[in-house]
Order: sequence, then C-alpha cells, then structure tokens
Amino acid sequence: MSTLLPLPYLHGYPPELLQQVHGLIQSGRLAEVVAQRHPDAHTVQTERALYDYVGELKSRFMKSAPPVAKVAYDAKLHIVRNALGTHSAVSRVQGGRLKAKREIRVAALFKEAPADFLRMIVVHELAHLKESEHGKAFYALCLHMEPHYHQLEFDLRLWLTARELARADRAARP
Repeated sequence: MSTLLPLPYLHGYPPELLQQVHGLIQSGRLAEVVAQRHPDAHTVQTERALYDYVGELKSRFMKSAPPVAKVAYDAKLHIVRNALGTHSAVSRVQGGRLKAKREIRVAALFKEAPADFLRMIVVHELAHLKESEHGKAFYALCLHMEPHYHQLEFDLRLWLTARELARADRAARP
C-alpha cells in the first residue's frame, strides 16, 4: 500500500472517508469533483458587498443578535491565524459606558471560492455573535441558517485540500 498524503484540513474524519479522498487525489479528480458539486461563483468581491451580504443573512436569521459594525476581507487571515474567518468585539468607553463593536473578517481567499463556501463561512461567523463556543447550540444555529452546513464545511475542506495540492504541484514544476 502506498503512503497516504497528510490531509491537514481533514483531521478527525473517519478513515473510510479519508480513503475516498485519497482515491480522488490519486486519480487527479479532487478539484473536479468539488467544482461539479459547487459550480456557482459569487459576485461579493468588495468589502461593501460583503458587508451587505452579511447584513442580509443576519437580518434574515438573527434579527436580535448584536449589530455588526465592520465586515472585511482579510488577506492575512489564513496565513497568520490559520483561520478562515474571525469575529471580534472591540470594546471602547463612550461616555462612562462600555460599548462593544462587533467585527467579522473573512479570509480573502473566499473572493475566489464558490458561493456555497462564502455562505458557509459567513454563517459560521454570524453564529459566533450568539454562541462563542463550538458546541451543540452553535451548530444548531449554523444549521438553522444553512441546513447543509456540515456538508458544506466538509466540501470546503476538500476545496482547500485541492488548492494546496495544486499549489504544491505548481511549485514542484521547473
């Protein structure tokens, strides 16, 4: 049996599933399969468009959640923090009271990701407005906003794996 490549984005998944992924990698079909499942691109290319996109999802599913003051694509996010999105609350004193402004940052690589994956990461970060920990309530909220959340998260991991493999392949060529 040949040595299997490490799959950093797929830790914790069952060995049978990882075998299937390795089969797709060995046949050179991983990127093709992901592209077939998620063919639609999105037009959310600017930070203003991203802010509006997040606002629409928030108003549709989380009307009572705290407002989001800033939404941005972050080119350093994936590299620096090994994260695809972040949420934060910046606290400031205003007139003797503590005010928190919520921010959501999405890794810039989502500008070129399929539309389904942008929606998944935005849903994930919006869920953090109400639930800080990745527990049952958090994932229930994600599923409320996106019923196929877990499948999209897995497929996003496949897409990231395919991107890394393509990058390594290009780097190995003379």
